[in-house]
Amino acid sequence: MQNKREISMAVIKRLPKYYRHLEELLRNDVDRISSKELSEKIGFTASQIRQDFNNFGGFGQQGYGYNVNALYIEISKILGLDNEYSTVIVGTGNVGQAIANYSKFEKFGFNLKGLFDTNPKIIGMTIHDIDIQDIDKLEEFLKENPIDIGIITVPLAQAQKVADTLVENGVKGIWNFAPLDIEVPAHIPVENVHLSESLLTLVYLMNEDL
Repeated sequence: MQNKREISMAVIKRLPKYYRHLEELLRNDVDRISSKELSEKIGFTASQIRQDFNNFGGFGQQGYGYNVNALYIEISKILGLDNEYSTVIVGTGNVGQAIANYSKFEKFGFNLKGLFDTNPKIIGMTIHDIDIQDIDKLEEFLKENPIDIGIITVPLAQAQKVADTLVENGVKGIWNFAPLDIEVPAHIPVENVHLSESLLTLVYLMNEDL
C-alpha cells in the first residue's frame, strides 16, 4: 500500500463513489463482483478500478473478483470511517440545518457537538438536543471542547474570520460551504463545496451543444 500522501487526489475523489456503490450492492445481497461488473455499475473502466485498488493493496482475487463486504470494509477504513469525529456547524440557516439533520451524519462517525449562528431569531433553538449558540461563544466553546471538523455555512463576509477561529483553536479539517476559497495553513485540509459552481457546470453541460 502506498503512503497516503503519494496517492493522487483523483483516486481519493473516487473512493466515496466506490463506497456508495458497494453499500448499494450489500443492500441487494451481492456477495462478490468482478472489476468488469463494477465498471458497468460505476462508470469507471475495469482497468481504472484495478489501478485504484492497487494503490491500497489490490483486494481482488484472480478468477473470483472482489468480496463485496470485505471491499466495503476496506474502503471504509481507507476513508477513515472506522474513527469518530467531533464536529461543529457555524451557520445554521437552511444549509446548516440540512447538514445537522442529514441522516447519515452519525452513521459516518460525525458527532455533532455544537451549532452557532448570528441570527437572534434562531439562537436558542434546538436541533437534535443541541442548542444553537451565538457565534460570539464559538471561541470559548472550542477551547473547552476539542473539535475535529468545522463546518462553515456562513455568508462570504464572515467565512474567513470563522475559519481563522476554527484553525486557531485546534480544528483539524474544514468543510466549507461559504462561497469563498478560505485561506488556512497547509496542514489543515479544506473541502470546498460551492453549490453555485456545481449548478453553473450543469447549466454549461445543458447548453454546450446549442
